[in-house]
Amino acid sequence: MKNIVCDEEESQMLESDSDMEGKYLTFFVDKQLIATPIADVVQIIGMQTITEIPDSVSYMKGVINLRGSIIPVIDIRLRLGKKERDYDGRTCIIVVLIQEKEVGLIVDEVDAVIEIDAETISQPPKTEKKTNQNYLSGIAKLENNVVLLIDSAKLLYGELMDNLEQYV
Repeated sequence: MKNIVCDEEESQMLESDSDMEGKYLTFFVDKQLIATPIADVVQIIGMQTITEIPDSVSYMKGVINLRGSIIPVIDIRLRLGKKERDYDGRTCIIVVLIQEKEVGLIVDEVDAVIEIDAETISQPPKTEKKTNQNYLSGIAKLENNVVLLIDSAKLLYGELMDNLEQYV
């Protein structure tokens, strides 16, 4: 397990690893441990100045200028239907690659890079709302923790994904 520290001054490039299968970046959103495949992660950065985009969905916070590249950012807390909160020193932006576009995911706190065995992953339960089935790819049990596995590409779908093209 590799612990990750998010610092406003520095970004962290994750080590390139030819064998990324089964490795995930874990992070917290509203005290819930969530993971995304490490293969999707480009880098982790501290909070940046966000330029708001008028008439966007509530979880689309705007864009940042990251070393000359314009990157749209979404607040995962809002995307998952959680209550909005102020950003603090632990809040980070995970830059992921979605359909060949870099997108920033604002999370409450980054945790670690871990390995999750496929046999510990089960399918997410069916719910009345179909939205979570779009982006939840599984649920893993690690020791005494439950980890929600998300497909970052499916967090952005339909109209929002189409609209990202105008920002990048």
